[in-house]
Amino acid sequence: MDFLKLIKKQRVESHKETWSGNFVDYLKLLQSDSTIVKLAAKRVVDSVESYGVETLSDAESRCRKLFDGDKLKVYNYFNDEFYGHERVIAKIMRFLKSAAMKGEEGRQVLLLMGPVGSGKSALADALKKSLEKAADPVYHLEGCPVREEPLHLLPRSLRDEVSKVLGIHIEGDLCPVCRYKLLNEFNGEYEKFPVVRSSFSQRARRGIAVVPPMDANSQDVSALIGSEDISKLDKYSEDDPRVLNLNGAFNTGNRGIVEFVEIFKNEIEFLHTILTATQEKQVPTPGKNSMLYFDGVILSHCNEAEWNRFKSEHTNEAILDRVVKIEVPYVLELTQEIKIYEKMLRRSDFKAHLAPHTIKIAAMFSVMSRLKPSQKCDLLTKMKIYDGQEIVEKGRTRKVDIRDLRDEARHEGMDGISTRFITKAIDSTLTDSEKDFITPMRVVESLIKQVKEQIIDEEKKKIYLEILQKSIREEYLKILEGEIAKAFVTAYEEQAQSLFDNYMDNAEAFTTRQKMKDRITSEDREPDEKFMKAIEEQIGVTGTSKDGFRADVTAYMFAKIRRGAKVNYRSYEPLKEAIESYLISSVKDMARIVTKSKSRDSEQQKKYSEMIDVMVKDYGYTPDSAEETIIFASNNLWRDS
Repeated sequence: MDFLKLIKKQRVESHKETWSGNFVDYLKLLQSDSTIVKLAAKRVVDSVESYGVETLSDAESRCRKLFDGDKLKVYNYFNDEFYGHERVIAKIMRFLKSAAMKGEEGRQVLLLMGPVGSGKSALADALKKSLEKAADPVYHLEGCPVREEPLHLLPRSLRDEVSKVLGIHIEGDLCPVCRYKLLNEFNGEYEKFPVVRSSFSQRARRGIAVVPPMDANSQDVSALIGSEDISKLDKYSEDDPRVLNLNGAFNTGNRGIVEFVEIFKNEIEFLHTILTATQEKQVPTPGKNSMLYFDGVILSHCNEAEWNRFKSEHTNEAILDRVVKIEVPYVLELTQEIKIYEKMLRRSDFKAHLAPHTIKIAAMFSVMSRLKPSQKCDLLTKMKIYDGQEIVEKGRTRKVDIRDLRDEARHEGMDGISTRFITKAIDSTLTDSEKDFITPMRVVESLIKQVKEQIIDEEKKKIYLEILQKSIREEYLKILEGEIAKAFVTAYEEQAQSLFDNYMDNAEAFTTRQKMKDRITSEDREPDEKFMKAIEEQIGVTGTSKDGFRADVTAYMFAKIRRGAKVNYRSYEPLKEAIESYLISSVKDMARIVTKSKSRDSEQQKKYSEMIDVMVKDYGYTPDSAEETIIFASNNLWRDS
């Protein structure tokens, strides 16, 4: 590659992107494209929506099961970074859109509140980066410390007329620095004032400002509104704009975003500037200069404890009235939680092979730790329902409704194990591994160790260890039992589909009270009650509950067919589980003998080798990880046999 040529090309393209002219040139630009004038919130919305917006349709399974068929908007800009946060992002964008339309939200602080590691900072960073990536640059007065809108030059007597011509609304006044410059350098001839174009940059403090939390001793309002240059006070008076250093957060973040990190860690006095910045859209200037117009999105975040402490003080009511709180809970959807860890691992340099279910088992623990106990089902079942799986609890005729579970635990997801906690355990397992692979149980061992060492609350520690050592372990063994049996069964998929077709024929005839035609003799016969019971008993559907189950299955399948969807044995989770359990039970004894046998005969060894091959080719194991997994299964699954 010719690096010099590449550098020159970039420099030429960068030069092409620059623009400069005077105020009249800028007005001509607005005549051809008035959308150049934008409020900060509108600019953020446009930059996000430029990547595309989609609406979850009711036909999509996830939308129907998890979002009650809500026509939820999904913003493509966030798709590769955020998983399971669709509702949170929709609320954020609703706030910004209202602010962009000059609604009340335009004079409010957006507060993201949630537990540690739930994604608050990441969401804030994404919004800031959207401005940096924005295709639309910002036009401003040359040399202005707050990069203000050039239309501020227009005297109020002309604004109504110009607004009608351009079809735009003009608000705001010149900053003291530009006012001084206009009067003293251009003799009040604002049409000659130079206008330039630039982009947003957090690093260069152009339109994006970050206010970190400060302790009481280091807090200084100058971090927000700038300061006076003391060295110039012996030459100029305090009300002279030439003494101003407008480099505070509200100055550099003007026309963009001002972020307050862990906002309520600051003293209340430090936050008083927010009062005028929101409702009056003005901030003080240092010394004795006039108030400064401010147009920006004020974005903040905190955890729940700090929020509760802050709102408990009645003296904070003025600021609380200017805050729109959006909760950012932990992800409760297993599939989406898995994607988070997969994303993090893709960005790391770890090369070891992860045996199947390793990430899933870790994600199961994090999600289950965040769920509230319910009388309607156990935590494992609740996790599966929240993941959109069709679950029928044993002994029930109807599946548990996700809305009922959510109604009884509205605060769910605001505590539990954080994403960082799980990531550290996975990283630790990968680092300590002496082999080129890790398995789910190694990660579980790492999580158990981490819980014992890092969780201080004894009650929580007990709950977390029970989830890991009992619920997670049992579920993993159940997964392994099915996986090994599937690897043992020849033409498993075909057999499962055949059982499904046979069951559906019988269930439909039973539900509609019709007879069936025998496929061999073509004679009419009654539905095969014995066969259906053998399938249903696998998931605890017995007695009178069988009628409701069969009606549910039949109705569900017909509904899918009406929507044009294909149905197979995987279409309805409870029936899928029943069919798989039926198949697995038929070969379990043989699989047990083959896997546990220490001295296999030639036939058993052949079958064992075939199992390893299937696990490698079809399930994603390596030969070594498959071998270790089978050894673990044989030592724990069939210990008493």
